[in-house]
Amino acid sequence: MDAEGDETSPLVDRQAIEADLFAARADLHELLGGATPERLRARSDGTAWTNEQLLFHMVFGFLVVRRLLPLVRFMSARPSSVRRAFAGLLDAGRRPFHWVNYAGSCGGALVFNHARMGWLLDRTIDHLVRSLDQEPEERLSGAMAFPTSWDPYFTPSMTLAEVYAYPVLHHRHHRAQLTLD
Repeated sequence: MDAEGDETSPLVDRQAIEADLFAARADLHELLGGATPERLRARSDGTAWTNEQLLFHMVFGFLVVRRLLPLVRFMSARPSSVRRAFAGLLDAGRRPFHWVNYAGSCGGALVFNHARMGWLLDRTIDHLVRSLDQEPEERLSGAMAFPTSWDPYFTPSMTLAEVYAYPVLHHRHHRAQLTLD
């Protein structure tokens, strides 16, 4: 509480989010640097993707967040009924989403293969960090309803700060499915 007894929202730990983003970037570069062509073509554990396709999918998680930020900013200013209805509409489209998610990662790995995806992630994380640094504190607590059937780390309501932190959770989850060793 502040000096007048009013509750204040806690400040978002931007440095922690940025440190996690940079750690994920370093981890991906380490994975790419140590991966042999044979291991990149090998199947991952628990997905239908090869290791290279899964690595692209991990990068794709960061790309998605970059595109989600304006939507979250916009939707957080809408009434909660509108936010829930929009999330419900997205949830209803989960089958095509999952197909596009799978096929997009297969195709994406052809264009942004192991030799190019590190560069793509670098640019994306640099953008996310600059964007996070410029966000007004009050906007980071703005929330949007999310389609929980799309991803295990989407919760029914996520703040803008949680969306900035999401791709690292996604990265860690899929990192455990790689069979590069």
